[in-house]
Amino acid sequence: MELCRISRALGRAVDELSFAAPVTHVYNPLRYAAPVHEEYLRRYGAGPKPVLLLGMNPGPFGMAQTGVPFGDVSIVRYWLGLQGPVSRPPREHPRRPVLGLGCARGEVSGQRLWGWARDRFGTPQRFFDRFFVVNYCPLAFLEESGRNRTPDKLPAAEQEPLFAACDQALRKIVRALEPRHVVGVGAFATRRARVALDGMDLAIGTVLHPSPASPLANSGWAQTIERQLVACGVAL
Repeated sequence: MELCRISRALGRAVDELSFAAPVTHVYNPLRYAAPVHEEYLRRYGAGPKPVLLLGMNPGPFGMAQTGVPFGDVSIVRYWLGLQGPVSRPPREHPRRPVLGLGCARGEVSGQRLWGWARDRFGTPQRFFDRFFVVNYCPLAFLEESGRNRTPDKLPAAEQEPLFAACDQALRKIVRALEPRHVVGVGAFATRRARVALDGMDLAIGTVLHPSPASPLANSGWAQTIERQLVACGVAL
């Protein structure tokens, strides 16, 4: 499948990169969680997809555990119905162990995004007839304390090769899925989409990120993003 080939190539490319302090650990779930990640791609990624939702990068209790973008464990297991072995990154942070689908901690952003999809569309099949969800960057970055560090906080010298690989992969994903709309989940993903997809014949929009760190996301996130999707031209 083309999405699996794109994912494997991106996983190999970013594995060649290095990152300095304050980043001490880098997780690449495209590699160690490949069985679940690729099952997600195979089961739900057959195109075309009218709308591509683009996240930023894995959260420590979401995709870093399951290999699925915004992949809260309970959603991945019980709504998406995905199973599979998840191994461990070569260097694991002692405060952020990878427990795979056995992880007991929830991922709020994923609960909100996939919870909206479940409540709005009912079944995964109905959601994925119209939408697909990917992350722009496949890597999770951890500091010595265990704190998550997002790609926009990396120095320019580290961003350049990382973003080049991610831009290339995103263009390939768009060619494979042929969306009419690419919607960034949050400002960072939207900015990267505008750069990577410049000149391509599609509409790029944005919706509020579901992170609990955002005060706006903690009050009526689903209703907010529905209004934003409609404003982007996405019919619900």
